[in-house]
Amino acid sequence: MSIYTRKGDKGTTSLMNNESVAKDDVRIEVNGEIDELSAALGMAKASLSDDVLKKKIEQLQRLLVTVMAVVAGGEMPADCDLDAVIAKMEHDIDEIDAKNAVFSFVVPGTNMSNAFLHYARAKARTAERRLWSMNGWYPIPNVIMRFMNRMSDWLFASANHEF
Repeated sequence: MSIYTRKGDKGTTSLMNNESVAKDDVRIEVNGEIDELSAALGMAKASLSDDVLKKKIEQLQRLLVTVMAVVAGGEMPADCDLDAVIAKMEHDIDEIDAKNAVFSFVVPGTNMSNAFLHYARAKARTAERRLWSMNGWYPIPNVIMRFMNRMSDWLFASANHEF
């Protein structure tokens, strides 16, 4: 199987159910944003020396693949417990907040890891906004919406933790 289909040459692509849609379909736009988020997370992961944080970021990247499949028309896998992931992210945020100060606007870039994590946070917020736009036309499970919201909070806390 070839990586190219030539469908994109005419401005269309396919969803999981083989439905052909325009390249600027809201579902394709959302998946593009999530793909960029995953790439930003990859840059953050590559810049870190903390193996525990690297593993958490990789888990988020793998979960984003699942989210992209749902956006493209797939079903949420029964074994994907985003509620548990959200609870863990909230626990991490609470632990970081207990050590750090209250929320404030920040200027990213104290080092590369901080900059990449903040970039991923900004991409997470953009992806979440696009998901909300899509949700009006193609409903998304609420747990995905909460996951995306909490991920940006977790990335904010992680970016400011010990940097």
